[in-house]
Amino acid sequence: MSKNQTTSCDDLVEQNVLSVEQARENILGSCLVSGKKESVKIQHALGQVLATNISSSIDVPGHTNSAMDGYAVAAADLPETGSKQFQLAGKSLAGSAFEGALAKNNCVRVTTGAVMPAGSDTVIMQEHVNLTNDHVEIDARHRAGQHVRLAGNDIAKNSQVLEQGRLLTAADLGVLASIGKQNVDVYQRPKVCFFSSGDELKAPGQDLAHGEIYNSSRFSIGALVQQTGAELISAEILPDQPEIMRTAFMKAAQEADLIITTGGVSVGEADYIKDILAELGEVGFWKIAMKPGRPLAFGKIKDCLFFGLPGNPVSSMATFMQLVRPAIYTVAGMQPIPQTIRIQARLQDDIKKRPGRMDFQRGILSYANGRCEVSTTGTQSSGQLRSMSIANCFIVLSTEAGDIAAGELVEVEPFSQDLQAAV
Repeated sequence: MSKNQTTSCDDLVEQNVLSVEQARENILGSCLVSGKKESVKIQHALGQVLATNISSSIDVPGHTNSAMDGYAVAAADLPETGSKQFQLAGKSLAGSAFEGALAKNNCVRVTTGAVMPAGSDTVIMQEHVNLTNDHVEIDARHRAGQHVRLAGNDIAKNSQVLEQGRLLTAADLGVLASIGKQNVDVYQRPKVCFFSSGDELKAPGQDLAHGEIYNSSRFSIGALVQQTGAELISAEILPDQPEIMRTAFMKAAQEADLIITTGGVSVGEADYIKDILAELGEVGFWKIAMKPGRPLAFGKIKDCLFFGLPGNPVSSMATFMQLVRPAIYTVAGMQPIPQTIRIQARLQDDIKKRPGRMDFQRGILSYANGRCEVSTTGTQSSGQLRSMSIANCFIVLSTEAGDIAAGELVEVEPFSQDLQAAV
């Protein structure tokens, strides 16, 4: 480098750390599906991952039925012009079918879901007929097969319904019930041990001495773990004492699939996490080109994945959402790994940014004036946890991006799947 060349701090950072994409690829390449299976009742399977393919042993619906309240007829009897009188021969109700076959120029009263009488193939809505005693007048505006649901038109017998690796949703449980499943094989939920490190941390309800703070990460990260469907088997505060940390990590590695810590991964005098991880297992990397969240120690203790997240509450949440959550999904056996939806939105505020790191700024996404718009939550300090409470999305700024002016289109990552669907 010549005397006239200069390198910014961000340039130096970029030369020595992984990009967010590289870090995610590195992490997922280290994940193994636990493979432990269990059979659970379907009412307890919400949020768990299917361990086998599911096929149906029956047709759904199991019989050809009416999609409307009305009158079942044979299409061949319908008039081509004008109208025609049909003899009302009886009724077919849901759960109580009409006995016998439909005679020529006869009709049967049917309710939604009722079995179509033998010989019928069309339903005339009750609003489209004139009923006089036991005669029904039907005109020529109808088409053959209308308002009829064929047996198996939802699920055909012997067809595959759900695939191994699927995260079971509320609708999936209904599908399982519709084919008569009482139990289903799922992968056991990944087990997670969570530790917050720092002598300054206290549990809510305790008195605070000067310089002490309440442990918010226990609740924010703990909740994010539970949202993935994983089982949080312990959550403790660890003092800044290496021997206590070693003992806790070794015990956790025997019990859990993942260990997550917050704090203690920087370069301060009391930051021991990375060194202890290297001593007990292996360090894959410990810095990423991400803001917030540059210090992140990733590695393994035996077969247990280890994530040392930053201590700042926003940094820990951002790194969890971008890097830890996909790892939990992988260990859980979910395939494919859900991809977070990103959309374009019109920026409402000027944003300051230096190239060198991918930036995840907190934003408020809305739909106004016929388009998606996003504003920032204000100051983007990684210590301001309330900004995550106010926000409903990340404004995702690429590594190369610099300052961005209001009015430009930016990429936005909604926090909630409901919000993703809404926009």
